[in-house]
Amino acid sequence: MEKPIKVLVVDDSRTARALIRRSFEQHPDIVICGEAANPIEARDLIIKDQPDVITLDVEMPSMNGLQFLDKIMRLRPIPVVMVSGLTARGADIAITALQMGAFDCFPKPSSVTPGGDAFAGLARLVRQAAHSPVAKFQRNDPASAQQHQKAWSHDFRLVAIGASTGGVEALEQVLSGFPPQSPPIVVCQHMPALFTASFANRLNQKIEALSISEARNGEVLLPGMVRIAPGGDRHMSVERRDGQYVTRLLKAAPVNGHCPSVDVLFDSVAEYAGNHAMGIILTGMGQDGAEGLLAMHRAGAWTIAQDRASSVVYGMPRVAAELGAASQIVPLDQISAAAMNAQIR
Repeated sequence: MEKPIKVLVVDDSRTARALIRRSFEQHPDIVICGEAANPIEARDLIIKDQPDVITLDVEMPSMNGLQFLDKIMRLRPIPVVMVSGLTARGADIAITALQMGAFDCFPKPSSVTPGGDAFAGLARLVRQAAHSPVAKFQRNDPASAQQHQKAWSHDFRLVAIGASTGGVEALEQVLSGFPPQSPPIVVCQHMPALFTASFANRLNQKIEALSISEARNGEVLLPGMVRIAPGGDRHMSVERRDGQYVTRLLKAAPVNGHCPSVDVLFDSVAEYAGNHAMGIILTGMGQDGAEGLLAMHRAGAWTIAQDRASSVVYGMPRVAAELGAASQIVPLDQISAAAMNAQIR
C-alpha cells in the first residue's frame, strides 16, 4: 500500500481546522500530520513533520500569508492548496497566491450545514497536489519567456482556451506571447465566482497588448480582446450574429461537474466558427474540454494540447490527446508560437 499523504493544515480559525480534520477523516489515504494557527507554528511543523501538502488559509490576522507562501516556494517547495473565503479581497489574494505557485485554491464555505461536509472536495485537490511534481511549483523566470513574431501567420477568426488546475500561470504565459491584433480569444478557466473577475483584472494589468476582462452576455468579440467566462452558475458559449461572434452566458446545470464548462464553450466554437477557429487545452484535472476539443478538430479547427511534462496536472490535455483531438501536443513555453504559426485546415 502507498504511504498516506501527510497534510499540514494552517488556519487561524480553530473551527475551520476542526472541519478540515473531520473531512479528511473520511479519507484513509490522507492524514493530518500537524495543525498551525500561524506561520511561525507552521514553519516549525514543516521542519519537524515534512508534510507532503500544506493547506493554507488565505486571510489570517497578524500575518502575511503571501510572504509565507513565497518562502515556501523559494526555500522548501511543497505543494500548497490555498483555502479562501468567497470575498473580493480573498479572491484577489488567492489569485496572487496561484500566480506565485500555489497548486490550487479551495473556496471556504460561508456557512456550515449541520452534519454536512463543509470541505468536501478538498481531499481531491490534496491528492492531486501530492502526486504532482514539486518542480512545477517553482515560478518561471519572466525573462526566459520567448519573444514571438508580431503577427499571426494565418487569419484565424476566433481562439478558444480551456484550463483548470495550474491554468493561472499557464494562461498568463500563453496570452503574454500574443500581439495586440490577435483574433478574439475566449477563455474558460475553472474558478469560483469572484475569482474570475480578480483573475481577469490582474491579467489585464500585466498583459498590455490585449484587452482582458470577464465576459458579458451579448458582447461582440473583436481582435485584441480576451474574454474570460465568469465563475458561478452560467456557462459561456459563442454564436455568430450579423457576421460577428458574440458571447452568450446562460444559467444551466454543470457539465462534467463544472460551470462554466470548457466543453460547452468548445462545442459552440465548433458549431459557429468551424475551421476558422483554434482550440487550446491546458493543464487541469479531469476531462472537461477534451470532447469539445475533439468536436472542434472534427469541424476543421486547429487544436493544441499542452504536453505532459509542462502540465501541473496532466488530466484534461491527456484525455484530449488520447481521443485524437489535438493537431499538436506542445510544451507550455511553445504554445504561443505554435498557435501563431498554425495553419488553417
